[in-house]
Amino acid sequence: MAENETLECITEHERILQEIESTDTACVGPTLRSIYDDQPNAHVRFMEKLDARIRNHDREIEKMCNFHHQGFVDAITELLKVRADAEKLMGQVTDTNRRLQEAGREVTAQTEEVIRCRIQQRNMATTVEKLQYYAALKTMEQLENVYIPRVSQHRFCQIMAENLPRLREDIKEISMSDLKDFLESIRKHSDKVGETAMRQAQQHRTFNSAMAKQTSMGHYTKPVYSLNGRTHTHNDLMMDEDAGEEDEADEEGDRETFENYYRKQRKKQARLVLQPQANMGYGFPVNRLFDLLFEVRDQYNETLLKKWALVFRWIFELDNYSPIPVETEEEYKLVVSRFPFHDAEIEKQDFPKKLPMSQSVPQIYTQVKEFIYASLKFSESLHRSSTEIDDMLRKSTNLLLTRTLSSCLQNLIKKPHIGLTELVQIIINTTHLEQACRYLEEFITNITNVSPETVHTTRLYGLSTFKDARHAAEGEIYTKLNQKIDEFIQLADYEWGMAESDGRASGYLMDLINFLRSTFQVFTHLPGKVAQTACMSACKHLSTSLMQMLLDTELKQISMGAIQQFNLDVIQCELFASSEPVPGFQGDTLQLAFIDLRQLLDLFMVWDWSTYLADYGQPTSKYLRVNPATALALLEKMKDTSKKNNIFSGFRKNDRDKQKLIETVVKQLRSLVNGMSS
Repeated sequence: MAENETLECITEHERILQEIESTDTACVGPTLRSIYDDQPNAHVRFMEKLDARIRNHDREIEKMCNFHHQGFVDAITELLKVRADAEKLMGQVTDTNRRLQEAGREVTAQTEEVIRCRIQQRNMATTVEKLQYYAALKTMEQLENVYIPRVSQHRFCQIMAENLPRLREDIKEISMSDLKDFLESIRKHSDKVGETAMRQAQQHRTFNSAMAKQTSMGHYTKPVYSLNGRTHTHNDLMMDEDAGEEDEADEEGDRETFENYYRKQRKKQARLVLQPQANMGYGFPVNRLFDLLFEVRDQYNETLLKKWALVFRWIFELDNYSPIPVETEEEYKLVVSRFPFHDAEIEKQDFPKKLPMSQSVPQIYTQVKEFIYASLKFSESLHRSSTEIDDMLRKSTNLLLTRTLSSCLQNLIKKPHIGLTELVQIIINTTHLEQACRYLEEFITNITNVSPETVHTTRLYGLSTFKDARHAAEGEIYTKLNQKIDEFIQLADYEWGMAESDGRASGYLMDLINFLRSTFQVFTHLPGKVAQTACMSACKHLSTSLMQMLLDTELKQISMGAIQQFNLDVIQCELFASSEPVPGFQGDTLQLAFIDLRQLLDLFMVWDWSTYLADYGQPTSKYLRVNPATALALLEKMKDTSKKNNIFSGFRKNDRDKQKLIETVVKQLRSLVNGMSS
């Protein structure tokens, strides 16, 4: 045995060593922990095994190093040989670069000279063009003001005087066209123009600051220029130049018009350039940032959903599941201000009165609105359109209703302490919350100003949440009602061998019927079909339970007195069904739940076997709902070989004939049962 354990330990150590050698270091911890969880002192043997494995690896590493040592030495030798050649090549490259730079210096100087010449040529052409306009304007002015008045008596002079204004307008139009073309061209190259202007402005600012510094030190004198035999300072030239430009513009007579147009168009261009695009943060793409914000928004909504799940659970825990009492008009207005409740009948009632829903309904409604505000607080910072924000809010609210609130309602309905009264109140509550969903849609619309009629918006489909919760509560009502019926039936204590009945219904059954009456009075606040379904379900379950009690296989013997007592109890059930415990049933619909029991008991009470056997299978049979197998099972329980409890013990003279009659009926019932099974 010890040898087997040792072999297993060695094998396990081999496996652990392989895991350590082959897996990631993050997984070593759990592997090593398994050694200490193994047999006592197993870690000592493992350490020995590990040392041996380490020595083995050291030997392999040493062999590998010895094997590759000579190749490594050869590689280093070759590298040292190459280093000298590399240094020589570096010197040659440096010398070649120096000679190339010297050779290209002259070409660079000539290129710069060509550029300067081209700029001068372009400026001269522009100046000639402007001088031509200026000469034409000057000539027109001289003709109009000097020469034409001298010879105004001639007809051709009059014609020239009439045509000069038209010619001036043509020149104005041509000038305006050139100005527009110029503005269009600088708009296309606005980035380069702006760059040049900013650079020149900076140079001018630097120059002015340097001049101001020299002036303050007393070492600067304005430069003097000679022009046409006159001396001018720099400022004089600037003034003369401005005066010349003014004279040129004044020759046309529309300087103000051109200046205003130019300034207006440049301001428009500046606004277009400076205004960022809708999808840019100062000219930089921010798509990834918005994607991140949307992911953060989703996480934020998930956090909100978790928070509100706790809020909903807390509200349900504190609810008393009773209608809200209102003592005064002020209390009524306070509730209505928190929850949109309108009921004409209740409004007509005098105070004090009760509202149908419990206190959790206005609290839930208020918390849904608070959730919408919290979701909006993040969404409105995303700089999205109103339609997109509206869509975000509706989707978030749908998640709150269909996932968070729905889960809380389903868990609440399944809690053990929630009884029939609480379930009825939950159904009423969900009905009012479902009706309030349209007010939540209006609430979102008022926040975002997005009309659902004009824009396709996501609808609040939280209605399904309250429908599902209501259906679950209804199913739980049916289940709990049947469980209560079973609890009462378990208290039944029939004396199955009694000679005569007590003459009155059993106590347990009367208690059960009283419970059902009081329960169905509470159901009056439920929707009609729910109450009717619950009542029909309860009656069917009661009928089935009584039938199972009668046919229980552990019950071996039943006397006619017990049948009579059982019949009294079924009569009470039928009276309850006919008393219309829940309004809305037509005719004897509810009594039909006990029709199987009634026909079976009638058959045995009257002992009408001849009619049953004769009419069996006919649709008009009086005992159409009595199954032969059921009748046979009950008849077997009533047949007794001892004379003590025989149902015909009072008829001693005909005892033998009666026994034969029973045997005959049993045989016929068995043949019917066998015929059905075949």
